[in-house]
Amino acid sequence: MDVINILPSPPHFFRLFFRLAMSLLHSTLNTNRRRRTLLQRGLLQTDYDVHPDSGFFPPQPLDRLPGAFDIWEDALIKANSKLALGDDDREEAIAKRPMGKDWRAAVRRWPILATEPWHDNTRFLQRAHMVLSWLVSFYAHSLPPSTKDILIPKSLTIPLVTVSRCLGIAPILTFADTVLWNCEPIDSKLPLSSSNMRVVNTFSGTEDERSFYVASALAELRGVEMLRIIDDFHNLPTYEDLTMISKLSRDLNRLSGIIDDISEVIKSVRPNCDPHVFYFDVRPWFEGSGSQGPLAPKWIYEGIEDSEKLDLSGPSAGQSSVMHALDLFLDIDHKLREKRLPAPSERNKRADHGFMERMRRYMPGKHREYLNFLAATPKSVRTLAQSIPMLRDPYDNAVLALKRLRDDHMKIACLYIVSMSRSGTRNGCPVSAMMSRLEASGPVRGTGGNELSVLLKAGRDATRRAVLKKM
Repeated sequence: MDVINILPSPPHFFRLFFRLAMSLLHSTLNTNRRRRTLLQRGLLQTDYDVHPDSGFFPPQPLDRLPGAFDIWEDALIKANSKLALGDDDREEAIAKRPMGKDWRAAVRRWPILATEPWHDNTRFLQRAHMVLSWLVSFYAHSLPPSTKDILIPKSLTIPLVTVSRCLGIAPILTFADTVLWNCEPIDSKLPLSSSNMRVVNTFSGTEDERSFYVASALAELRGVEMLRIIDDFHNLPTYEDLTMISKLSRDLNRLSGIIDDISEVIKSVRPNCDPHVFYFDVRPWFEGSGSQGPLAPKWIYEGIEDSEKLDLSGPSAGQSSVMHALDLFLDIDHKLREKRLPAPSERNKRADHGFMERMRRYMPGKHREYLNFLAATPKSVRTLAQSIPMLRDPYDNAVLALKRLRDDHMKIACLYIVSMSRSGTRNGCPVSAMMSRLEASGPVRGTGGNELSVLLKAGRDATRRAVLKKM
């Protein structure tokens, strides 16, 4: 073959080269123009306390609170693994009760510390929220069982509510307190990773609890690349250029792999976190006010007007900002606003359709603002995939990966919560187990007080309905 003769003539070649160069220049200018527009509107991820390398984690470990706040920090250190659940009748737990009684009495005697001088320091506020919310949970759950409402002392509630309002987050233990602000690098000079991570606080002092937090943290860390993909999408200068479409197709394929990786992380909790230990020794500490249903005792925040109106459900995986960002990016319709197939089942319709939105109130305010930005974006990747054939399969693959993740999450929830709820007492007595099953009434609830199986299946089915190619 005469290769020379099939090449374009020099004038034609330079015309093609010039057109390609102008196209790349035009694309670059559009990208820079869109970036400037985003800067002017304050829509860069860093404005929402979302960081390129750490995502929703703080870029550096949160420093210990200074000066007079030592009283909070020292009390939390003392409480860690040294206080027991008030309804735990095992010998070791009973031995801890005098210590718990003295600890709570000391908390009630504390002065109310003012946090106002630190309200412009986000990292101080995050650390204060983490410390105070852990103290509140230690206080409430180490009390002896009672059918009366639980009064949380004002030495905890007033500063906690104050810093919570500054952060725009619920004044209760949240996912951020147990994972984002509770996992930090062993070596602060190196990035947070599976080999460079330690858990700061635990309720039970067990490796099972630490492993649970680590698995949650690793899932969040794997989501950092996902946030970069979302950021790239919103910075595309156009959605019609072939180069941009090709990039989006590649990014959606990458996204599928990331979601599969997160599924593997979720499943990795099984070897290191025993379901029995988690359900009886760890999970009860997560329960907030009224988590056991509408008739359960409520938490009253002393010194706070209308404290019954506060969001006090407690931490939940549903508060993960990474997963909310993924849902919004893929346009998963949890509220059943869109007419999609297959039609929702009666159980789907019975689910709490406001759950995901309500969980955002338990996120840091800046993270919630970021999600609001994603929700307000006029062009969704699903709409593009509907109109551009090249994107349909990559989009569907990403959605199906998310459905598989939710299938895996349901299996974990069934093993760690649903099955354990029918297994009896923490002591494993077979007679007690049988009596518990006979006396069990009502649905199994998540730590937020929701009907768990209905909620998880509704989320999985809403994800499946986003698939464009119906099977």
